[in-house]
Amino acid sequence: MADFDADLVIAGGGPAGMVAGLLFARAGIDTLVLEKHKDFLRDFRGDTIHPSTLQLFYELGLLDQLLERDHVKVPVIHGRVAGEMIPIADFRHLSVAAPFIALMPQWDFLDFVAEAASRYPTFRLQRCTEASGAIERDGRVTGVSLAGGGEARAHKLVIAADGRHSVIRSGSGLPLETIGAPMDVFWFRLPKHAEPENETVGTFDPGRIFVMIDRRDYWQCAFVFPKGGAERIRDEGLEAFRDRVAKIGPETAQAADAIESWDDVKLLTVTVDRLKTWHKPGLILIGDAAHAMSPVGGVGINLAIQDAVASANSLAAAMATGKVIDPLLPEVQARRMLPTRLTQGMQKLIQDRVIAPVLGGSHFDRPPAILQLLKKVPTLRRLPARAIGLGFRPEHVRSPTAF
Repeated sequence: MADFDADLVIAGGGPAGMVAGLLFARAGIDTLVLEKHKDFLRDFRGDTIHPSTLQLFYELGLLDQLLERDHVKVPVIHGRVAGEMIPIADFRHLSVAAPFIALMPQWDFLDFVAEAASRYPTFRLQRCTEASGAIERDGRVTGVSLAGGGEARAHKLVIAADGRHSVIRSGSGLPLETIGAPMDVFWFRLPKHAEPENETVGTFDPGRIFVMIDRRDYWQCAFVFPKGGAERIRDEGLEAFRDRVAKIGPETAQAADAIESWDDVKLLTVTVDRLKTWHKPGLILIGDAAHAMSPVGGVGINLAIQDAVASANSLAAAMATGKVIDPLLPEVQARRMLPTRLTQGMQKLIQDRVIAPVLGGSHFDRPPAILQLLKKVPTLRRLPARAIGLGFRPEHVRSPTAF
């Protein structure tokens, strides 16, 4: 058991929490980040770092150092529909410092952010320390209780960035709006038997959706199936599952036998929701704690980081000068709610119009007209590239630096 004190306590050391920790510490705020694990080494987390996030690190003067970490550049996203390969989003025309998606293991990204933040004397990362709930006194959140005993007292603010299963959110009493999703996902790895130019691709055929993310040495694969169907697929047996994977395309035909047991296959239960109110006195929720995203577009990690930047932009200077923070908390939600609604609306449209019909077995002999148009008119690929790569109302670093 231990007690901690800081001006700012951040519950959760994921992308939102770590980037918020970096920015507030950079502004001279006494910042404590609580991370329940001893390290960041967990597989099949959000690994797609979009141009919007890379641009933020460019603005911080850290982009070149970040890209020294092992990563794979994805300048174009493809889809294989009815057996035809179609370029869907071309990021190369975006007016940013890094016009591509960087595929980087999330533990490498978080290690990098932790190292950058630790250069500031006002930053602390407390590992193996799990928040178990918010502490309220006289109608205001004043800290978080810790699993196993003790508490972390926050003299100015608590930021809850503890993910889609946020314990702080569940105990906050804040109203939650559930949007829903028609699918769940099995994640696993397959070996690569060739070294082509990066070919990250999604395959859409009647009854199945399969995404292959090119990680240079292996494929990171997403097998998308109807919501709640995990046990049915498992009951069919591992051999049947390997056979289904092998039939996806030439990349998987020789690789499916690498799935040796169900332990190699990780289930992601997809949820899409958002809080109607993200704050209460002494507390602001950001990232997945405020809005769980669909995996469509791989935007979750990037939207969470945008929340962190918006929080620092609105609050860091005021905290540094001793102003009362609570009246400023609605500014963060007001800034980030519209991008959240638009992004989730786009995801729901794709879920309803594309994913659900495809998983339901809708048959098509050729790609839909909009995809054929993307193939014929290259400039149109810039539109999905902007929506995916930059999102709606991208943030820029405007928080102060005290060092």
